[in-house]
Amino acid sequence: MTERRFLSGRRIDPQRVGGETSIAELIDGAFLSYNAGRLREACHLLVHRMLDEDVTVGLSLTGALTPAGLGVSVLIPMVEAGFVDWIVSTGANLYHDTHFGLGLPLHQGNPFVEDVRLREEEVVRIYDIFFDYSVLLDTDAFFRRIIRGEEFQRTMSTAEFHHLCGKYIAERERALGQGRKSLLATCYEYDVPVYTSSPGDSSIGMNVAAAALQGNRLAIDVSADVNETAALVLDAKRRGGKSAVVILGGGSPKNFMLQTEPQIQEVLGIEEKGHDYFLQITDARPDTGGLSGATPAEAVSWGKVDPDRLPDAVVCYTDTTIGLPLLAAYALAKHPPRAPKRLYRRRSEMMARLQGEYEHSLRNESVREKARHGEEHQATLERVR
Repeated sequence: MTERRFLSGRRIDPQRVGGETSIAELIDGAFLSYNAGRLREACHLLVHRMLDEDVTVGLSLTGALTPAGLGVSVLIPMVEAGFVDWIVSTGANLYHDTHFGLGLPLHQGNPFVEDVRLREEEVVRIYDIFFDYSVLLDTDAFFRRIIRGEEFQRTMSTAEFHHLCGKYIAERERALGQGRKSLLATCYEYDVPVYTSSPGDSSIGMNVAAAALQGNRLAIDVSADVNETAALVLDAKRRGGKSAVVILGGGSPKNFMLQTEPQIQEVLGIEEKGHDYFLQITDARPDTGGLSGATPAEAVSWGKVDPDRLPDAVVCYTDTTIGLPLLAAYALAKHPPRAPKRLYRRRSEMMARLQGEYEHSLRNESVREKARHGEEHQATLERVR
């Protein structure tokens, strides 16, 4: 009898769901097909491969996740468990995260309320999340106040900037006696570097720009961000480990996280193959041509994902606010905490490695260029003869 490899998959014969069914049991037993099946595969990829001790896990954040409370409920526990080693986020997520650290209230609302009426009553809406306009003003005032400090009066990467911001948010949390509510404050305490791919595209960046009009010397070095993130990935590989990316949504943070490999290979000329593990939760389609929906297979053509590791790539098409809590709950139930890698402390060391390999690449390119010129010169002589 011929091998029936297409029928070798697990038989669909699930257990009945009951009141005592745990989230992990639900995902393993009932998430069998379609995007539920992809979410189960994502959970298994995270737990069985990406959370190995030698894997460095980067997380990208787009969409209004923190105002929906996912910073407090999901992302902070993942950082505390050592499941996230570095982050690229929209500035908006970090700005709204700060509301929680400052003890400012956000409320569940109704997305069908008339927005003109909300404006009249000074209520701000993010779909079905409502908060008083004063929440924005108070958060703006907090950032303007802290960036006046002497330690901010210099040029720095967004990781340095967010680390300093996290320190002050953590101090405010302690003063309020409310425990950990801010992702930025948690990342400060666990030395998880947090980058923003578009530092001017948020209320935090707007307040930095306003301060510049008053002579504030804080400046964000975007080139430092590009090189530091590339150094994080290169260091993970050169230390004998692997690089994994967990992409929530898409947009600029997705590209910024994935472009670390083209920066290493294409621009710096350093030999590398791409990220080892790719996990994305998105509601964007690939056929529209946007980066948000671009598949890991497409990323292979750019050098972003190692083609040999393409089977270790999962895309789940669902709302992040649904998929992320399930993914995190499964991982926290199935995998013990990892020791934090504290990559923020090692930025200088990792940058030195990147610099050294880049200089070596330049020397090799110079040798190759001279060899090419020699060959061209010899060919010219032969034609003359």
